[in-house]
Formats: sequence, C-alpha cells, structure tokens
Amino acid sequence: MAAAATAPGALGILQAGRARLVAACCARLGPGWRLSGSWTVPRVDPATWARGWTPAAGGAAWRRGYSSEVKTEDELRVRYLEEENRGIVVLGINRAYAKNSLSTNLIKMLSKAVDALKSDKKVRTIIVRSEVPGIFCAANLPVPTIAAIDGLALGGGLELALACDIRVAASSAKMGLVETKLAIIPGGGGTQRLPRAIGMSLAKELIFSARVLDGQAAKAVGLISHVLEQNEEGDAAYRKALDLAREFLPQGPVAMRVAKLAINQGMEVDLLTGLAIEEACYAQTIPTKDRLEGLLAFKEKRTPRYKGE
Repeated sequence: MAAAATAPGALGILQAGRARLVAACCARLGPGWRLSGSWTVPRVDPATWARGWTPAAGGAAWRRGYSSEVKTEDELRVRYLEEENRGIVVLGINRAYAKNSLSTNLIKMLSKAVDALKSDKKVRTIIVRSEVPGIFCAANLPVPTIAAIDGLALGGGLELALACDIRVAASSAKMGLVETKLAIIPGGGGTQRLPRAIGMSLAKELIFSARVLDGQAAKAVGLISHVLEQNEEGDAAYRKALDLAREFLPQGPVAMRVAKLAINQGMEVDLLTGLAIEEACYAQTIPTKDRLEGLLAFKEKRTPRYKGE
C-alpha cells in the first residue's frame, strides 16, 4: 500500500484509492480479519440472541422441521431449522392486519434480528418469507439470503426482497414498486437496487409506471431467479427457497461469506479494483481450517465437516 501511495500522478492516486477500498472491503468481514499477515479467525459476539423459545404453533406441512420460534411479538418470527436443514434460518413476517406493511416496530425487530444473525457462525442461509397467506412483505447479512415470494410484494415488500441475494416467486405472485401512484418514490432502496437487478432503462419504466408484475413477467425481466406454479398450500416459493438453501449447506461457511462479499463489493467498482478485492478475499480462505478439511475430505473421499474456522 505504501508503494501505491507514493506512485506519481493520477496513477498513484488511483492505486492508493483502490488499496484503501480493498482494505475497507476486508474490514467488512468483521473484527479479527486482516488483509495480510497472520490469520486470525473472525471474533464472534457471544450472546445477542434472545431466549425463551417455544414450539411452533399449528400443524401445517410447511412448519415441519422448525426447531423453535423466538418470542419477539408476532410481527416477526425467527426460526432455526433442524436435522438435515440445520443451519437454515427463516425470518417470517406476520402482520396480517396490515398486509405486512413495514411498521417502525417491524423495522426495529428486523434490525435486531439481522444484528444477531450476523454474529451467529452456525447460520449458513437465511430465508425471508411471509407468514400471511398471499402476501410478502433480507437485509445486509453476510450469509446468503433468499426471498420467497408467494403472494403480494408491493412497495416496501419488494424492496425487502431486492435486499436479498436471490429471489424466487410463485407464478401467481404480484411484485412492483408502486410508490409513484402515491406521489412519492421508493424510499427503501428500490431506486438503487432495482436498476442493479434488471438494468436502468427497464427499472425506470417499472417505477415510472408503477407497474405490477406476476411471477412469469418478473422472471422474464430478471427480477427473480425462479418462478413456480403455486401449490395448494400456497408455499411453492418457500419450498423452492428451502431447496436452494439445502444446496448451500454443504459448502464452506467462510468461503460462502467471503464469496458474497467479493461479489457485492466487486459489482460496485471497476473490473481492476474488483479483481483486487477478489484476490484479497481469496487470501482470507487460504489459512482456514475449513480449507484443510476440504482437501483432506477430498483425499479420503468423504463429506467434509466444516466448522466455519
């Protein structure tokens, strides 16, 4: 970095800026990470998650495999899945009386849940879904996030989905940023994330027109990754999200977090800086115990047992 800082002229300024950006990117991995030098494992905040778990109520099929439910009122339900789904967490939004519209209380609870999940090394993938039939209404998390849209996702609901890494929806789902109908604009990241997802011109068209898309149309423009025919239970998108999360579970936890960081940060800069970010992120995986475990498991022809270290 010192060499870059002393390089002459505009090139030196550019190189120094890139070095600072890469260093800042690595800093986002959390306390304990370093750009170079000796390896240290990310420091984990020991206990921020609320206790007082109770079994999930009801007996619907989609609830099977949930371990427990956190008691943070009924607007947000946080569940850790069990057995073969261990490592998957489901954030269920449940404001039926308000059609899952975002309230100050709900936003506070989401923020608290996100802060807790960030520091939980056992969490591999997070699914954001609605627990109100027919309505969807994820966040800045270091692990993969999947939005399961089985109903309406309008305005803030779609903005929540856009904050996730992957979006899946039922063909009957309805999605749109409709704020201009109310003489306002999307204020939860929609004007920034939608163009990044589907391109500037099309994003402008959808926002200017306040157009609502069904699942098939959303898939056609690249807003979602998968579209499913809705099932009788009304949870086709959730089931697909769960399938995807299961695909992610066997992978190395540190690699998953660092890969997400490299992709997200790299998309915001020029290619050369992005490659520098990738190199710095790649270097973080080399000294890990997980990498050695992966090599050993490959040699012994067995499934690796990753611990996120």
